[in-house]
Amino acid sequence: MSDLATIFLRLDAPVSAWRWLQAGVYRGTFPVIPPSAAWGLVLNLAGIESRGDLSEVVTPIRSDAPTLEIAVGVEKPGERSTLYQQLHSYPVGNSGSELRERAKGNKFWIAPARREVLIGLVATVGARGPCALIERVVDGLAGKLDAPRYGLPFAGDNQFLFSRIDTTSTSPLARWYEPVIALASAGKGTTRLTTNIDRRDASRTEVPLFAPTPGAGLCPDAAWVRVGPSRAEK
Repeated sequence: MSDLATIFLRLDAPVSAWRWLQAGVYRGTFPVIPPSAAWGLVLNLAGIESRGDLSEVVTPIRSDAPTLEIAVGVEKPGERSTLYQQLHSYPVGNSGSELRERAKGNKFWIAPARREVLIGLVATVGARGPCALIERVVDGLAGKLDAPRYGLPFAGDNQFLFSRIDTTSTSPLARWYEPVIALASAGKGTTRLTTNIDRRDASRTEVPLFAPTPGAGLCPDAAWVRVGPSRAEK
């Protein structure tokens, strides 16, 4: 008897934003929750801490966090919209020093940025891993876990919450994102998605190319990718 189990989540997100590491006055979003964020969400629902030492300048991912197979898809695409936001950043060297006194202790290096958001996205996530862990996802959503859980499940930004998260043991019909093996297989909707994050060295974060299946269907074998602590985090 296999000790692995599979669960599928249907994520109804009125407003969501799935951003990669980026700077500048325009901040984009992936069209779907990336496997790295889906992995973190599954562990969060299961009440399993994925954060490492909180005393470090950059919070790392736990080196012994469980590795899962993750698949992501879209049941209903989100409408891409934008909003403006005042972002605070830290100046380099003496940049803006003349503004420090005028701000009288307040943040003085603030600039407007335009940020993309997705409206009305319904995403699908498949997770495959140890039976005990997958069972905890269902119990976590039902409020049956006798364990603390960090924060609330949010849709890529702590200001954006899901309206519903439903689970099923069978694959929903969706356009599933498959890794692009050969560039010739890249079709419309091709995008990069983060799979494994390295918070200490962003250059080692894995961001392979994915393409959605042409139409909605069951989750194909090719859509599954392994997600867990990166080699550098370990």
